[in-house]
Amino acid sequence: MSKSYDLVVLGGGIGGYSAAVRASSFGMKVAIVEEKKLGGTCLHEGCIPTKSYIESANLYRNMKDISSFGIDTKNYELNFSKVNKRANSVVSTLHQGLNELIKQKNIDMYYGKGTILGASIFSPLPGNISIEDGNGKDNTILTPKYVLIATGSKPSVFPGLEPDGQFIVDSNQALQMNELPKSIIIIRGGVIGLEWASMLAGFGVHVTVVEADKQILPDIDQTLAREAKKQLENRNITFLTKSVALPETVRKSENIMIDIETEEDGQQSIQAEKILVAVGRRGNIDSLGLENTNISMKDTFILTNEFYQTKEEHIYAIGDVIGKKQLAHAASHEGIKAVEHMVGERPFPLQDENIPICIYTHPEIASVGLTEQEAEAQNITIKVGKFPFTANGRALIKNEAGGFVKIIENEKTNDLLGVHMIGPGVTDLIAEASLAKTMDATPWEWTQAVHPHPSLSETIWEAALAVNKQQIHI
Repeated sequence: MSKSYDLVVLGGGIGGYSAAVRASSFGMKVAIVEEKKLGGTCLHEGCIPTKSYIESANLYRNMKDISSFGIDTKNYELNFSKVNKRANSVVSTLHQGLNELIKQKNIDMYYGKGTILGASIFSPLPGNISIEDGNGKDNTILTPKYVLIATGSKPSVFPGLEPDGQFIVDSNQALQMNELPKSIIIIRGGVIGLEWASMLAGFGVHVTVVEADKQILPDIDQTLAREAKKQLENRNITFLTKSVALPETVRKSENIMIDIETEEDGQQSIQAEKILVAVGRRGNIDSLGLENTNISMKDTFILTNEFYQTKEEHIYAIGDVIGKKQLAHAASHEGIKAVEHMVGERPFPLQDENIPICIYTHPEIASVGLTEQEAEAQNITIKVGKFPFTANGRALIKNEAGGFVKIIENEKTNDLLGVHMIGPGVTDLIAEASLAKTMDATPWEWTQAVHPHPSLSETIWEAALAVNKQQIHI
């Protein structure tokens, strides 16, 4: 069977389906080819289920402190099977809604492995799509005008610590746990590792994080990383920084043991019920047919221009598979801009520095723009305004007064360079900072916006005032 389309999207994750919906609004005839389930990693193995777990962990942790709110209770316990059930219910609800959306937009869905075919006597350019069904048979050929690769990423492997599903797991396998371990070692203190560390600690699991760098979250503003480490250590998470796991030393019995080479203490042995390997992600390019094209690659990632075109101008790529900011919201916007470029809308290029980063630990972490260290590396003279949640009424009411908001300004031009937050609700508050950054607002202009009282958002106003030492409440 062969069928023609204006656009075929390879991958039905948030980047792929957002692009498909946008293309449909332009009147394009669109198909999505998805190997597993519509919604991709974010919906089924990433953002949504993990954040559901995190919400349960936060509530469980708060129950332990509920007497401080004047509520007396003695009978509460964790039922992890119900935590799993709730997460699955949230995913199922969103999945059903997404399926309905795709039907309403008249977008055709094909389930199977999509492969890009090379040029032939029937097609002068590579780009026809062969779909392999679950039985390994090619039974459908799609002929598109444009192709959008949105196949996402998968967990990277740490040589010698390959997941076995029992003692050693990756982030996908961790979601399949039917019961919580009493202890876990997490290899790498990046975003994924820290979210799992914070969540599991909230459930009462003893967590040890091994990070080769001198600090956790090495790509985040250093003041945020230090504050995060301090607060997470207060929740009994152990950090071994400047430390390297030695896979050849793994021993498995009732627990798993591994030696760690540390800069300060030399080699030491640690053990836990499980090891979670969270060493990053690699592009999903296996059997994609890229060898049939002139598309350029770097490692496992596809190279594109600012409008997400590959070297094959009719083939675009977005999301994790291009190796930029591996964030669901980035993929969504990239997909929309790629489609707008296809139809000649001349979109503004997406600026990476305007894309917010959110880390759903407790406390939450959020950031947009340059860090202080990046600004200094570019020889930019800066001014910094900082305001703590300890001086914010709403944070005190919520009993979550740790952390701060930090705003960085270019001293010569007064331009807003970056905003960095750690504390309650900052993964929502960062949207205001992202808007200010996109609109090229100055911190002074920001101070002219009235922020309600009492609210967490007042910390942003106060930090903007603090850039010029005009803050009110400290």
